[in-house]
Amino acid sequence: METVKNLLRPKPNPQQQLREWQRRLRQECRNIERQIRDVQREEKNVQKAIKDAAKRNDMASAKSLAKEIVRSRRAVNRLYENKAQLNSVSMHLGELVATARTVGHLSKSAEVMKLVNNLMKAPEVAATMQEFSKEMTKAGVMEEMVNDAVDTALDSEDIEEEIEEEVDKVLAAIAGETVSQLPDAVRKEKMKQPSVSTAVEEREAVAEGAEDEDLDEIRERLARVRS
Repeated sequence: METVKNLLRPKPNPQQQLREWQRRLRQECRNIERQIRDVQREEKNVQKAIKDAAKRNDMASAKSLAKEIVRSRRAVNRLYENKAQLNSVSMHLGELVATARTVGHLSKSAEVMKLVNNLMKAPEVAATMQEFSKEMTKAGVMEEMVNDAVDTALDSEDIEEEIEEEVDKVLAAIAGETVSQLPDAVRKEKMKQPSVSTAVEEREAVAEGAEDEDLDEIRERLARVRS
């Protein structure tokens, strides 16, 4: 029955299609903003846990917590990039409608195709952008894309090395004063000997790859490591 209704429903004109796409793009942007707030809210709790761990001279736990903050901040940066690209898609669609008033239909856009293709590789919006791709291809805005996604993730060892450098900066910013008050020998020994659970988490993180974690997993990891 629903299929029959869809067949009988009048085909939307370019302006109507644009408004619907832009509405959904705005919704995706709001979803991203909510995810960012959730992660940043949890990060505040983790920062407090880092300070508490440093006061207990438990630098292994402090370092593990700092690593989760580094990962969460990277995830938030990716979300901001996704949001900027969604806004760019909406802007370019607006330009296409101006042209459509003259030619009577939506024209192809290489820029929209490029942006949508990039967003289809982002876990947080991939499913939605796949739907957009189908609709925009049908409307003539995009050509049908072949899945030629290239894995641009860095080698996991390189990622871990970068994260280790950022972890030291996070520890210095959050608990630098407390850490500096520890005897030098104690501080070095604590930093060299992570707990068994921390070592397991670090091995799992290398296997998973820092760039591939989605936001739900980031939040769960932050909450779990804090507890």
